[in-house]
Amino acid sequence: MDNRISEIRRQIRALRVSMLEAEAIVREQINRDEDCAFVAGDLLKMRMVMTRLVEERAMLGDREPILVSRVSAPRCGARRDSAGEASAVRAQQQTCMTARLIDRSRHQRA
Repeated sequence: MDNRISEIRRQIRALRVSMLEAEAIVREQINRDEDCAFVAGDLLKMRMVMTRLVEERAMLGDREPILVSRVSAPRCGARRDSAGEASAVRAQQQTCMTARLIDRSRHQRA
């Protein structure tokens, strides 16, 4: 049972990071006035999976919080440094993440 709880917690952590990335992509697509239906649909599927995992985790008696580092999934509104400019590193991470998800969505449509 402890192995199953650990597996569920690991899956939840990974899913939360993926959801944060997808949410950032949706925000970017909306800001650029692009169609975000594909990524939004994926986000809804991720939420359904998350709901099932949380329910199973609760049935097994695990109630401890699961912490996720924000480093792996930067938000669209990058934090500003003291000069007021967005960090170049965060901008590069966001660009790479966007390109990866957009490429994936284009390949799945074809």
